[in-house]
Amino acid sequence: MLFNPDLHPNVPPDPENTMRDYYHIKINLPGGIVSPGYLKNILSVASRAEVRKVRFGSRQQLLLTVHYEQIRFLEKALQQLEIPYEVNTERYPNIISSYCGEDVFRTGQWLSANEYHSVLDTFEHAPQLKVNLSDSNQSFTPFFTGNLNFISSPEPHFWYLYIRPKKGNTLYKWPDLIYTNEIGRLSRLLEENMLSPHGEKEEVLYDTIKKNTNYTSLPLAQELELPSFSLPYYEGFNRYESRTWLGLYRRDEQFTIEFLLDICNLCMKTRIGEICSTPWKSLIIKGIEDKYRAEWSYVLGKNNINVRHAANELAWQTEDHTDEGTLLKKELVRYIDKNDTRTFGLCFGIQTRPKSEVFGSVLIRKRPLISFAQLPLFSVYDLYYTENFNPNSRKHVLFEKGLFKIHLPGQLERLCRRYSNRRNSETNVLSTVSIPEPPSAAGPEPAGIYQCPNCFTVFDPEYGDELRNIIPGTAFDDLPETYTCPTCDTVKREMTEVAESHTTYF
Repeated sequence: MLFNPDLHPNVPPDPENTMRDYYHIKINLPGGIVSPGYLKNILSVASRAEVRKVRFGSRQQLLLTVHYEQIRFLEKALQQLEIPYEVNTERYPNIISSYCGEDVFRTGQWLSANEYHSVLDTFEHAPQLKVNLSDSNQSFTPFFTGNLNFISSPEPHFWYLYIRPKKGNTLYKWPDLIYTNEIGRLSRLLEENMLSPHGEKEEVLYDTIKKNTNYTSLPLAQELELPSFSLPYYEGFNRYESRTWLGLYRRDEQFTIEFLLDICNLCMKTRIGEICSTPWKSLIIKGIEDKYRAEWSYVLGKNNINVRHAANELAWQTEDHTDEGTLLKKELVRYIDKNDTRTFGLCFGIQTRPKSEVFGSVLIRKRPLISFAQLPLFSVYDLYYTENFNPNSRKHVLFEKGLFKIHLPGQLERLCRRYSNRRNSETNVLSTVSIPEPPSAAGPEPAGIYQCPNCFTVFDPEYGDELRNIIPGTAFDDLPETYTCPTCDTVKREMTEVAESHTTYF
């Protein structure tokens, strides 16, 4: 994976940047996990190579853009640090995982931090196929954007496997559940077969592997059940258990090295051992102790970092190494904000290159309308949505074709309204029957249970709120007006009363 342009003259700078002679460097962060010390070493040598900003890719990797005059220095430094990297290539895709949401968002019963690390430790090779590791109870990270998609099953330490060919869109379900400690070895066997010129077709791959190797597995007893998609708000300071996690998002998808070095130093000072990157090109830092909260706020203030963007702005994914998609996203978000368009339950992907892949329930694809000598002279946009608006679906439904850029925002709003109307019609009957009858004068008093509309955290007077030092038996009306949701800091007046039978506890 080590690369030197002098040894690879046939790999030029990226075509989009040939006029400026820039190279794109990719450094994989397996599972989206990186230690502060490791990241600090990378950032330090990148800074000396005059890199000022970096990005995190949709497969949770670290991306740097380096001027050709500095590439030799940076390569030498990375080699000395024994850090694998690629230049202008994507031969070794990063292993992505849902670890970034572990603990802080809804997760399974047995899939823990140690289990993710156990899986990653089984990989003794650098995969050339895309590998996804997913908790089946979350929807923060995609399930099927990989070629080898491992998804946790109800059986502890066993995983479903769904295979997608490298140049295909069909999913093949593996007939067995795979044991945690076998994932790396089986991935290597599958990759060797799938990438071989004489490799078996996916339909008969199972028989070939079973014939030539033994691995620990269980029979597939029940079908995979995935949760409905809901993108949690992943930015800012948020409480979980007795600590705080911090989500960091940048509107231009770029983080300054100066800011990230401050983050690394503070993590090491406060004994935080991991930083997580997400498929939404953001960062999550877990385990912040209350006594260090002020220092984290200081770092954000020092670097002028805003951590309260609108939720609809966070629900977008663009391609790596391109500013075109980011600029288009800004225009569309601005239109959505201006028209107060409801986007709850949707996520959006922008594709400006034909062979790239983005994750979203709504997909915006750019294509050339007129080309001359294989160069696009004029472009239009096609608007798609996934089946049932589920971003994990592999089936795309065309909504509008051949849109000029000026018409794209209006048609996007129209599609959002179609989704909202469809969702309202599907839940109309349920919402009608779920409204409780008002109690009679002689009936029992209402439970007085209130729920946060943003994260669904519940305040129940019977239990109080230990995190806010509210003793059991305290009525919601008796809470101070300064009371906020212990999870996401939503103010008291925005919380709504719910019937006890319809309450979901998190």
